[in-house]
Amino acid sequence: MNKIALPHDAFVFVGDGRKALFLRNEGDEKYANLVTVRVMAGEDNPPSRDQGTDRPGRAFGAAHSNARSAMEPTDWHEIEEHRFAERAAQALETIVRERGAPALVIAAPARTLADLRRCLHADVKAKVRAEIDKDFTKIPVWEIEKHILG
Repeated sequence: MNKIALPHDAFVFVGDGRKALFLRNEGDEKYANLVTVRVMAGEDNPPSRDQGTDRPGRAFGAAHSNARSAMEPTDWHEIEEHRFAERAAQALETIVRERGAPALVIAAPARTLADLRRCLHADVKAKVRAEIDKDFTKIPVWEIEKHILG
């Protein structure tokens, strides 16, 4: 990956469907220094098997047929991850706008990246310098800095 030039006061968002880190560059483009501005953690999101107790529904075929088929079970865990990404996108927009961030880098797994792309408004999307399809939520900030900024 090419080195990303991140100006002073630019933001790095690191997240997945359960945790989000909002990091700001206190350094400059040459000597970046990422510091944590905010951490968001989702509520406890147990696996779907622990959240839903009903059996999947059944659908009937044509009116003249007795054929039935099972419906896909609801994935409550995945739904909550999408909701968390929406809340994280709102928080990211607020921070970027209030702080007048000159640039933004987003690092998240593919599904979370897709949710963020769908949720972010055009003015915030315009500040995105790079999108990185990786989950860095479980590593320390100094290591995130090394991975993202080279």
